Amino acid sequence: MRGAFITIEGTEGAGKSSAVETARGWLQAAGHRVVCTREPGGTGLGEELREVLLSHRDGGMTPAAEVLLMFAARAEHIERVIRPALDAGDWVICDRFSDASIAYQGSGRGLGVDQVQALAAWLHPDLQPDLTLWLDLPVETGLARAAERSAPDRFEREKTAFFERVRAGYQTIAERAPDRVRRIDAAQSPAEVSAAIIDALQRFAHVD
Repeated sequence: MRGAFITIEGTEGAGKSSAVETARGWLQAAGHRVVCTREPGGTGLGEELREVLLSHRDGGMTPAAEVLLMFAARAEHIERVIRPALDAGDWVICDRFSDASIAYQGSGRGLGVDQVQALAAWLHPDLQPDLTLWLDLPVETGLARAAERSAPDRFEREKTAFFERVRAGYQTIAERAPDRVRRIDAAQSPAEVSAAIIDALQRFAHVD
């Protein structure tokens, strides 16, 4: 029996890593085998491309190059990690997936939501998340949180207006896929966020 594919989405400082651990713990307690992974990354090639995408480089990177590198890493990730795990009956929790490219490059970089969605439809027409937890919070709050944990990467150095466009991109995704995307108010306390994540998982798994 095929496993379920769950993705965690959100802008900087939303608490995606904590959300992955909350989801992992609940699913394992419920008796599921769980594979946790991330994008960009998840494979040797993917992690190398992640370093390129997040590092500071002279001259920056064009939006087109950025989105194509994201999808190159994703192509490897899908075939080497995600599909095999799902086919084996494992539940996969992925920190970001194609929704991130739609929000960050399609909306944030201005490439166009529909154009990036077309790339996703070409790369994985038969693979979509079964459930997406969108950790949503005000941009300024998220950036303040992110600034406390580590030195900013190339994305975190972007201006507030960029992240406002990204957040709007996620809102568009949620409106287009209301049955798949569950918005989680990530401005709440950690305990409240965890409770909301578990509630979403219970509803998805039809557990009372």
